[in-house]
Amino acid sequence: MEVKIIPAIIAKSQKELEEKIGSVKDYVERIQLDIMDGIFVANESLNFDFKLPETDCEFEAHLMLENPDNWVNKNWQKADTFLIPIESCAKPKEFIKFFKNKEKKIGFALNPETPLEEIKDYLNEIDQVLIMTVNPGFYGAEFLPETLEKVRQLRKLKPDLDIEVDGGINPETIGEAVKAGANLLVSGSYIMNSQNPKEAIETLYNLIEVVE
Repeated sequence: MEVKIIPAIIAKSQKELEEKIGSVKDYVERIQLDIMDGIFVANESLNFDFKLPETDCEFEAHLMLENPDNWVNKNWQKADTFLIPIESCAKPKEFIKFFKNKEKKIGFALNPETPLEEIKDYLNEIDQVLIMTVNPGFYGAEFLPETLEKVRQLRKLKPDLDIEVDGGINPETIGEAVKAGANLLVSGSYIMNSQNPKEAIETLYNLIEVVE
């Protein structure tokens, strides 16, 4: 299963969004857009009618929103994959059907305290699962190694599923995440706060090769 590094973008303005995408778009296949309303998590990001620049990258939207329904109805065309926290998803089956009808991919995200059981009924219908390895909302939160137990369990349950980890992924933690079974690795602060994002991405890919 292919392992991918995915930079996470937190942005408060169109200008900041374009600058951050521009700094990584030539070095990755996929970029995560962190969309936050200041309610579901304490931060705000991309909480405006943004436009994405032309790139060859895929985009996934991580909807850290108290009410993802409203955002989805207005913005479903903006990304290729949509990751919805199961904690704020009142009708998971309806989201699955909606995105499948739009020929988009869908996954559910689990916060650190949320057990895997919350999404087990949907595993045969979704494209990926996102395991939060930090408490979400800000760049640079503390990595929580105990969350990787969910990755291990999920990999046994669904050997071919795309399993993503998000939060605190850097040179010290990436090996642990890959060994647990994650194949999509979201890195926010390590890449986006780096003086040289290209070098940061290359460092992470090199460490994956060592683990594999």
